[in-house]
Amino acid sequence: METRKAPSTGAPAEGASGSCCCGSGVGAGDAAHKTSDATTATIERAIERHKSRKGALLPILSEIQNELGWVPESAMVRIAEALDIPASKVYGTVTFYTLYATRPKGKNVIRVCESAPCHVEGASEIVDALERALGVKMGETTPDGLFSLEFTSCIGVCGVAPAIMINDHVYGNLTPDTVRQILATYRATA
Repeated sequence: METRKAPSTGAPAEGASGSCCCGSGVGAGDAAHKTSDATTATIERAIERHKSRKGALLPILSEIQNELGWVPESAMVRIAEALDIPASKVYGTVTFYTLYATRPKGKNVIRVCESAPCHVEGASEIVDALERALGVKMGETTPDGLFSLEFTSCIGVCGVAPAIMINDHVYGNLTPDTVRQILATYRATA
């Protein structure tokens, strides 16, 4: 189960030459968009595997997300070219669905449920404990790349609120102390 909220970086520059889909004004050939040979190969494999299917965009994006852990801007531009669709459509899809990330994430993505039951049962204390223990704010990744911290909508375990999800594992009935214990377990296996 993946739930991710992509950052908003501006409107895509649909069809603008020399401009990236992220609206940054950086062209696909600029230094900010250099990709490794392995990343390029992953992108091309995903496109080749799915491009002839009806509705190919989501399977291509999903494969790239699963392989790389995020969808780089260079991938969005290449997908748009391969499917002959505007880059804005690719960018809009990536930023609409929370399961896609537009920047690299930590090895362990911690998602804090922000539903009403979790909020009422003390999610703000859990957020404070996580931010203190990790030394980062919500939406950030630890400098060692071990953890990313983000909010998510309901994860479906309201009976054990407040709850978090780390990767695909759900933890409920949390206190600041149990949060520190959980993090220590992940650090020990890093």
